[in-house]
Amino acid sequence: MMLPRLTLAALAGAAISAAPALAQIAAPLLRSQPVRPTAAVSLDNQTLSAGALRERGMPQYIIDDLVIEGVVSPVDFWLHVLHNNDGESRVLPLTGAQAGFGGAARFKTLADALKAFADTPRIDGVPQGWVFISSGDNILPGINLNASINAGIPFYDSVLFDLLGYSAVTLGNHDFDSNPDVLADFITGTNNTTFVSANLGFANEPRLQALANSGKLARSKVVTVQGRQIGIVGATTELLPVISSPRNTIVNPVVAAVQTEIDSLTASGVSIIILSTHLQGLSSELALVPLLTGVDAVIAGGGSEVLAAPGDLLVPGDVAGFPYPVVAVSATGTNVPVVTTVGDYKYVGRLALGFDSAGNVVATDTTLSGIRRVSGVAPDAVLPDPAVQALVVNPVQAANDALASNIIANSDVILESRRNVAGSPAPQANFGIRVSETNVGNLVADALLWEADRIARANNLPIPDVSIQNGGGIRINDFRAAGPVNEKYTYDQLPFANFLTLVPNISAAQLKVILENAVSNVAGADGRFPHVAGMRIVWDATGTAQTLAGSAPPYVVTRPGTRVRDVILDDGRYLVVNGIVLPGAPSVNVATIDFLAVQGGDQYPFNNAPFIRLGVTYQRAFFNFITQALGGVITSRDYPNRINNRVIRRN
Repeated sequence: MMLPRLTLAALAGAAISAAPALAQIAAPLLRSQPVRPTAAVSLDNQTLSAGALRERGMPQYIIDDLVIEGVVSPVDFWLHVLHNNDGESRVLPLTGAQAGFGGAARFKTLADALKAFADTPRIDGVPQGWVFISSGDNILPGINLNASINAGIPFYDSVLFDLLGYSAVTLGNHDFDSNPDVLADFITGTNNTTFVSANLGFANEPRLQALANSGKLARSKVVTVQGRQIGIVGATTELLPVISSPRNTIVNPVVAAVQTEIDSLTASGVSIIILSTHLQGLSSELALVPLLTGVDAVIAGGGSEVLAAPGDLLVPGDVAGFPYPVVAVSATGTNVPVVTTVGDYKYVGRLALGFDSAGNVVATDTTLSGIRRVSGVAPDAVLPDPAVQALVVNPVQAANDALASNIIANSDVILESRRNVAGSPAPQANFGIRVSETNVGNLVADALLWEADRIARANNLPIPDVSIQNGGGIRINDFRAAGPVNEKYTYDQLPFANFLTLVPNISAAQLKVILENAVSNVAGADGRFPHVAGMRIVWDATGTAQTLAGSAPPYVVTRPGTRVRDVILDDGRYLVVNGIVLPGAPSVNVATIDFLAVQGGDQYPFNNAPFIRLGVTYQRAFFNFITQALGGVITSRDYPNRINNRVIRRN
């Protein structure tokens, strides 16, 4: 598209007149870019370099808009794709080393400013507009979501999402963690938010299907921006049954479902397609793009990657590991930008794409594209949005404060629950809740065994021998200094709606298969690492890792594992010696959580064994154990740090 033939004076005048109105919005959102020495633009039969334009008073951001790689912009329409992911109900501002950043109230202020900037007419006359997308994990069990559940519909998160004004919201795995009914409550509480996923079906979940029938749940959403139709297609990880609690939700293959929806939209005349995915890591999206056609950009979710453009300010402690955007190549050879942000309402991403009249991406504005941190600290500080602060943040903070004020114990030892501390000294090559034994893991395992024993004896049920807790279910990624322990800590550590479950009569052979799974992907630190009570496990990291087939139980062993060398019960009985299940080894009764025992989460192969839910969440078992069994005292004698005596790593 050719620029209108305006005089330089007129252009400069327009820029000057627009500047005051944009100053407060644009100033913190734009960053300068080195002038391209070959760039030039023709105005009134004069060819002027970018430098000459600057000398005549033209603002740099207008120069960048006028000139793309030395030629007049061919862009017919600019779309600002604003995005975030993995908010996970973390609506409060960040604390600790990242204090002064994040928080849903500041997030809305920043998002609104970016929307306002995209709504402002461009000096070159090219239309522009925005879409705003969340790519999943919108809610997360824990203290914040509990505040919503206790308050009833609408959830505080529901109020927030309506206030934020998303164009579309993708469903992520954590959205199902509390079960589909809680998700239905969350969606029901929204008034103007559409949730999308092309590969999920809800025919067997009546409440979610009713929301699908009403249009609040859909495969995609079409929005109109400056007269252009923008299709936003959602996709949710196929691992959903393994890592969450979708119950009877149907999970279809992503590739086929997404391509079918793209083809349907393009056949109806939608030429711009944004794919919003929650596939658990950027590598999954980069692998997906080459299998698809018709995708213009991908907004990813579920990972922890930090993508940043040069000059982007980061929240302290965050380190950029990838450029913004990352580019993948589609099945037809088209370059497709792929972007994501860190979660917790820390950033708003902005991908500024230029489309020609046929809906093809012909430019990316590298000056505008990147992540913007949600800051309360100069130079990019923004004020909290008053409505979000009053209606969402304040009541959630009050619920947090009430639990934080209830001191339930004192610990004389650091409580270790970091996920993976690479390069740790022996006996662990790596150390953390997802790769090794820790004292918090032992505390939780002891709590499960103690509570299950108490309930079993009171109800004439089989008495548990051992307990197993997966590291991924323990959520605080930090180490807590010795000192007071409050009730909030138990919710923060164990936020999911996981119920204590008793699985009787597990054979020694099946227990070995279960434990082989538990140590099969320590290098990946994916959450399946076991924390146990009632037994000791000796495992060899150089042994063959077990592999399983299937996305839900019953799982089939496709490659037997050889990592589990010994399994010894606390009463001295051996079940496994040197990798061999002993003939006549006794069966055991296992206390665990229903996420593992019933759902087969993290591929735990209980394989539909009979089970008994004991009616207590794992958080409540943890709380009861600390307050009653331990009498509110956690000692370094019982729970030392840097231990290696229950899940013992060799080699």
